[in-house]
Parts: sequence; structure tokens; C-alpha cells
Amino acid sequence: MAEKVSDYLLKRLREWGVERVFGYPGDGINGLLAAWDRADDRPRFVQARHEELAAFEAAGYAKFSDRVGVCAATSGPGAVHLLNGLYDAKLDHVPMVAVVGQTHRESMGGSMQQEVDLHALFKDVAAHYLAEVNVPEQLPNVLDRAMRIAVSRRTVTAVIIPADVQELDYEPPAHAFKAVPGTLGAPKSATVPDRAELNRAAEVLNSGYRVAIMVGQGARGAGEQVAEAADVLGAGVAKALLGKDVLSDEEPYVTGAAGLLGTRPSWEMMRDCDTLLMVGSGFPYSQYLPEYGQARGVQIDTDPSMLGLRYPFEVPLLGDARETLRELLPLLQRKEDRGWRQTIEKGVERWWQVQRRRAEVPADPVNPEWVAHELSPRLPDDAIVTADSGSATNWYARHLRFRGTMRGSVSGGLASMGCAMPYAVGAKFAHPDRPVVALAGDGAMQMNGMNELITAAHYAREWSDPRLVVAVFSNGDLNQVTWELRAMGAAPQFVPSQRLPEASVAEYARCLGLTGIRVDDPARVASAWDEALAAQGPVVVEFVTDPSVPPIPPSATWDQMESMTAALAKGDPEAWSVLARGVRSKVQEFRPGSG
Repeated sequence: MAEKVSDYLLKRLREWGVERVFGYPGDGINGLLAAWDRADDRPRFVQARHEELAAFEAAGYAKFSDRVGVCAATSGPGAVHLLNGLYDAKLDHVPMVAVVGQTHRESMGGSMQQEVDLHALFKDVAAHYLAEVNVPEQLPNVLDRAMRIAVSRRTVTAVIIPADVQELDYEPPAHAFKAVPGTLGAPKSATVPDRAELNRAAEVLNSGYRVAIMVGQGARGAGEQVAEAADVLGAGVAKALLGKDVLSDEEPYVTGAAGLLGTRPSWEMMRDCDTLLMVGSGFPYSQYLPEYGQARGVQIDTDPSMLGLRYPFEVPLLGDARETLRELLPLLQRKEDRGWRQTIEKGVERWWQVQRRRAEVPADPVNPEWVAHELSPRLPDDAIVTADSGSATNWYARHLRFRGTMRGSVSGGLASMGCAMPYAVGAKFAHPDRPVVALAGDGAMQMNGMNELITAAHYAREWSDPRLVVAVFSNGDLNQVTWELRAMGAAPQFVPSQRLPEASVAEYARCLGLTGIRVDDPARVASAWDEALAAQGPVVVEFVTDPSVPPIPPSATWDQMESMTAALAKGDPEAWSVLARGVRSKVQEFRPGSG
């Protein structure tokens, strides 16, 4: 049998080292599915419950494997469904390739069923490279460029293959005018700024007295160099959410997360510093950086489009974080006065005391902060943690102390709900020998997480470490938006939009043959975590938490306080509970022994 275009596509993916393709079938990729059968399922086709979940799975796989994520979908609705997960990857600078079917070429322009203008649909999300294969000879070059651009630019690319082209006999590109050959491989390069720029950066950092460092996911792999720079400069290190796993939270100078969901020590450090070094981060909350003109700044990033984006940096350095810091470190002068560093460390120590006290505040029935607080010391040193978008992200950012080789991620740039579960599945395929913990709210689970439990149940037997723990913060409320309405919109909780229907995720998990645990007593939280982390298979732990526990920002503005007061006065149905929980949480900062 002659080799088809679809056969060659899978062969070329194998040559690129692709081991998993996350997708969902449809007649627009029937040719590919038949080729998968002929190829003995190599690369492995991982069937999600929905194309959006397939794209999220591929993004999670790419985030935790440091390899390109590949997803596949049919034409029309399948392609449309991919978009949310693809945008998540694009905004978080994750390398992804989408392979998408299209209606037959002869039908294009004839309003055929499932005919969608895929070039218009994908032109933004795959702006760096989007191509359609219309003759077999195109395929090697198109696929190779899609892979190479995705890897080298850490972005999303897309390859469209009409259904009839998939079935054509493959013909390699000819050695002729206008024929374009393919080339395997995406060579890595470690860009380093020139010496003059490094000297300028060193002058800025050496001149400062109160240096703050901010790291993002671009600093991953440069943790040792960041720690050395922090030591030489007497600096503290704050972390963007996507950089939570760059440095251990057990280091006394690491102030934790920064921004709206961040810690008070990070906010205080940015408020008081006179010099800022930002490494590998596109941190979006500029109001949580120093005031303009307050601090001199140096930024290191591999992407020139990210330089100077959030702060008026005096010296923007285009380069790989690890190699640039290696060249910069010998130029830095050790700061003998450690007063600034000691102030930071005292603030960090005080913060963890306050966090414990907030977690211990009684709630009805369970304080969500207590749930995260009890998880933190129990996390295995090699755990991978995913967190959904919502109030659960607050507890992930503030209470979990990463250490060892822990990895973690959230939907950073897109902040999309529904990412934690497919991220977790992608993580298990990237590292089947490591435990994975997913943190999600009941809103995210009802949105699509419950569907993804089916995927986890289906593939769990393939993972050498069977532990996949899904923690659901079940409070019956779309809680993060409720708090945003109160604090930013001066609006009370709007019950028709915010209240969720009752649906026990633990009971649903048991219906799938998984372990389901429901916890509505704070005394049961610790033992539930122990049971879940010791289980020999996926576990769902449904914690019934209090929606009135406030995700207090590191520093509330006067406008936020006015808005909150106005919202409660307008008849918020949880007004008294919110007031009581808020006062109890805030007062922990002023109790004796907390600084």
C-alpha cells in the first residue's frame, strides 16, 4: 500500500520525537485516524472528552515536559473548540502545534457542512505560523516549520490539512524551482547580551541599596544563578505565579507570589525597593511593581517583545536567563550591609505566622485556607501541582510552600477556568512516575473538570505512579468573581449568576470507579489529605468550604475598601458572614507574636 499524506505526517511527528498527540476524532481527520491505526498508535493518540480539554492537556504536557505539545481536531466545531486551550498556551509562551482538518478542497467556498474559514479563525492565536497543506509535496516543510517555530519562539502554530489531501499518496518535494524541502531539528541557542550592556546592568544593580528580584517561568533552570545574585545583592526574591517553582519557598529571602494574589512581603519589598531586577517574567500587575521613578531597573528576557513591557527598565537585556546571569554575576559587588535583606527575611517569617493563623480561623464549615495549609507540608518533594482560575488560585499562591523538585502551573496570561484537570492529565503523561495534585473550585469542575475525570479514570492504569489527587473547593459560589464584584464593582453578590447548583463531585467520582472523599469537618482535613496521597489511583477530595472567607489582597486600596463597604450595604446576602470572616482574618496580622 502506498504511503499516504496522513502516514507521512505521523512518521514526521515521530522523527520530531513527538510521543503524544492530544485530540478528539471527527470526519475532518478520518484520514489521520486511519493512519494512526496503520502506525500502531504511534505517536500515542490521547482521547480527551472535548477539543478544548485536548488543547489544555497538550499545554499541560508541554509546560511540565519542556517539550512541544501537539493537539489534533476535526474541521469546523473541532477547530473552534481548540481555541481556548491554544490561547492559553500562546499567552503563557508554551510551544504548541495544532493539526486541524478541513473540508475537501473541491467543496471550499460552497457553504459545505462544517466549512469554517480556518485561516481567519487561527490567524491571531497562530500568528507566528499558520499554513494549509494543499499538495503532498508541501507537508515536510510546513510541519517542520510549524514545529521549529513553536519550539524556538515558544508559541502556538497550526497546520491545516484538508480531508482529501490526507488520503493522497505522499510525494516528497522535488529538487526543482519553487519546491521547498523539509528540515528536522530546532537547534537551541543561549543568547547572551554583549559586555557593554552587562556592564551597564551591573552598574545599576551595584548602585542600589535595596534590591528586589522578580522571577517568572523564564527563570526556570536558572534558580541557582538567581539565588547567587540574591545573595550577592542582599536582595529578596518575589515570584510571578508562573515562576512559583523557580526557587524553594523554604528559603528565608523568598517572599512568595507577587501581585493581586500575592503575599504581603512581596508587596512590601516592591513598595520599598530602590532597584528592581526582573528575570523571565511578563508579570501583568504593574501596580504591584515599584512606582515609576522609584527604582532603577534591569530586565532579562529571551523575548524582545517583552522587554520594557511592564516597567520603564533602564537596562533591558535580551538573553537566556541562566547564561546572562552567569555572565553578570562576576560583575556584581557583594553588599556588606545586610539590613535590607534582614528586613525582608523578618517580613517573610511574619507572613508565614500570619498565614497559619488565618488558616486556623473558624469557618462554616471548613476554612479553604486550612485546606491548602494542611496540604503544603504533605506534598511529596517531586509533586506536580496544577491550580485552576478562581479563588483556589489564591490559596495555591499563598499557602503552598514549594521545595525540592516540585513543579506547578496555572493559566497565567489567559486566566481561564477549567485548566487544572486537563493540565493534571497532561502532567501525568509527561511524568507518569510523579504524583500530581490538581486544585479547583466547584465552578471549574462543573464547567469541564468532571468530564476530565473520565479521561483520568480511563488512562490511570498506564501511570507508574497512580497518584492523581483532585482537590475541589466546594463552596456553591463562583467565588473569585463574587469577591471581584464586591471589591471592584461595589456590587453585592448577584445570586442568579454566582450561585452554583448542587452537584457532589466526590459522589460523581465514585460513580466512575474512583475514590471520592467528602470533607465538611475541619478536623477531617488532614486525614483526608493523608488518605488521598496514599491511594493507589485517582482520588477526588471534595472540601466543603466557606465562601465568605476573603482572599485578602496584600494591600487593600482605599477604593477597594469603599467598594466592599458599598457592596455589603446594598444587601449582599452574605454580608454579615463576609464581615465576620474578614475581620477575623485581618486581625491575625496584628496579634502578638506576628510582628
